[in-house]
Amino acid sequence: MPDATALWFAGPREVELRSEAVPEPQQGEVTVQTLYSAISQGTELLAYRGQIAASLPLDLPSLRGSFGFPLKYGYACVGRVVRAGPGVRLEPGTTVFVLHPHQSAFTIPVASAVPLPAGVPALAGVFTANLDTAVNVVLDAAPRLGETAVVFGLGTVGLLVALLLQHVGAGCVIGVDPATSRREAAQRTGLEPVLAPGPELRAGVRELTDGRLADITIEASGVPDALQLALDCLADEGTALAVSWYGTKPVQLALGERFHRGRLRLRSSQVGQIDPALRGRWDRERRLAVALTLLRRLPLLEMVSHRFPLSQAAEAYQLVDQSPPACQQVVFEY
Repeated sequence: MPDATALWFAGPREVELRSEAVPEPQQGEVTVQTLYSAISQGTELLAYRGQIAASLPLDLPSLRGSFGFPLKYGYACVGRVVRAGPGVRLEPGTTVFVLHPHQSAFTIPVASAVPLPAGVPALAGVFTANLDTAVNVVLDAAPRLGETAVVFGLGTVGLLVALLLQHVGAGCVIGVDPATSRREAAQRTGLEPVLAPGPELRAGVRELTDGRLADITIEASGVPDALQLALDCLADEGTALAVSWYGTKPVQLALGERFHRGRLRLRSSQVGQIDPALRGRWDRERRLAVALTLLRRLPLLEMVSHRFPLSQAAEAYQLVDQSPPACQQVVFEY
C-alpha cells in the first residue's frame, strides 16, 4: 500500500511529518488504516516539551527513537483493519484501538489490535487508554461506600477518574481545576461540586464534608504544586494518589507536622502495574475489558474539544502546550 504519514518530535516543541513504508502483513499481523488518534496532555505533552529524561527507556514496542529526540510518540489510535496476514481471524473492516504513535497507517501484530465493542463510535475509542488508566486509578484508590474523594485536574484522565468514582459509590466527588472552561465542561458531564484551587479550597472541602475533609485525594493535573493541595485537603489517615507524572519538573512538599501527625499516606498510581492485593483476581486483560464496557456508558464524545487533520499537527500541539485549559481532548482525524 502507499507510504504512511507519521508524526515525529524532532526536538523540544518541534513537530515533523515523515513518510514511512507500511509493510505487508505477515503471519499473525494486520494492517490498520487510522481514523483518529488522541493527544495525551500528560506524558505526551512532557515528551513534546522535552521534559522527560533522555535516558528513560521507551515503554511501548510501537514507539521509535528516544526521549532525547528524535521521537515517534503517541498511544491512542483507532483505525480500521484493511489487510490481514495468514492465520489472522480478525476480519478486514473491524474497528480497533491500538497503542501506537500518530500515523496514518501501520502494520502490527494482531494481538496489539483491540476490537471496539459493537455500537461504540470510532471517535469514542480514542479514550480507551485513558479509561484503562482511570480504571486502574480507581482500583488503587479503593473508595469505600460513602467516602469523599477530591480530584485535582479535570483534564481527560482526571475527569474520567471523577466520573468513575461516582459510578463505584463514592459519597461525594469534588473536582478541582483552575480553568473555568474545564469546570464548566465537568459540570456538563454530571460532576458536582466543582471548585477552583486557592486559599479557600481546604475550607470549601471541609464545608462540603461536614468538617471531615477528604478520605481520598487524587492529583491528576500534572502541576507539582497541586500535590501539596491534595495533601492539605486530606482528613487524618487519608490517602493522596499521585497520578500525574511530572517528568523533570521538581516537586516540593511540606512533609512536616500535619503529614506526620495526621498519618497521611502518599502513593503513586501508574497504569503499568496492578495493586498487588488485587493480582489474584485482576490482570491487565480484565482491566481493559472493564474499560471497553465503559466506552458506551460515559459521555466521551462531549469531551472532544478540538479536531485537527494530521497536516496541522504543529498547530495542535502549540494549542495544547500554550492553552491547556481550552483543551479537554484534542484529536487528529485522518
